[in-house]
Amino acid sequence: MYPILLAAGIGGGLVGAAAGVASLVSYPVLLALGLPPVTANVTNSVALVGGTAGAVAGSRAELAGQSGRIRWLGVAAVLGGVVGSGLLLLAPAGSFELVVPWLIALASAAVLLPRRPGEGERRDGWLLTGGVALIGMYGGYFGAAAGIMMLALLLALTSDSFARGNAMKNTLLGAANAVAALAYALFGPVDWITVVPLGIGFLVGGRIGPAVVRRTRPEVLRVIIALMGLGLAANLAWHAYR
Repeated sequence: MYPILLAAGIGGGLVGAAAGVASLVSYPVLLALGLPPVTANVTNSVALVGGTAGAVAGSRAELAGQSGRIRWLGVAAVLGGVVGSGLLLLAPAGSFELVVPWLIALASAAVLLPRRPGEGERRDGWLLTGGVALIGMYGGYFGAAAGIMMLALLLALTSDSFARGNAMKNTLLGAANAVAALAYALFGPVDWITVVPLGIGFLVGGRIGPAVVRRTRPEVLRVIIALMGLGLAANLAWHAYR
């Protein structure tokens, strides 16, 4: 079991840091190993702290000069994560399953929208802050493809390059997930035996992800991210509406 979890963590950390869909790899593995859905969700969230650490460590070049934005957007993401984790502990994520596929599909399509460099900063304010808080809440509550949603928001409302937007996405979602993971660790049904190998794998994969982004054309990554997100949306829709 441990080699499987380590491999799932590496794969999930890699695609999470590069594309924002870590759960596309890790969550099905946890279910296949017999964890109940809510346990798998909270266990995955706690283990993802390792992925955040790896991704942020690998993105120091892209995060340079963004400390001010990280602080105020980070507060929004953390507050969202607190609300989302509280909702999950009170009302399991199954109650949200009919809406999630549509949110993921819309965010995946938004990643492909053409950008107008230099114009996004004029809208970089309360709209961006509110969007980050809402996605942080979603990430703390359910989490599937929250990275795609955050990346789509950042690309739409800022003029940052793809690599810088991706690094910011990893940092903000990491902040939201960290506070949610703390709540789950204290009050949730975390499978700690599973967390350790999965978290180590996430750490390794998350560290590799930014290097992949740095060496890949943004247009190619956009298409890959959109296709992965649409595939996940279709899969979740099939399970929700069958």
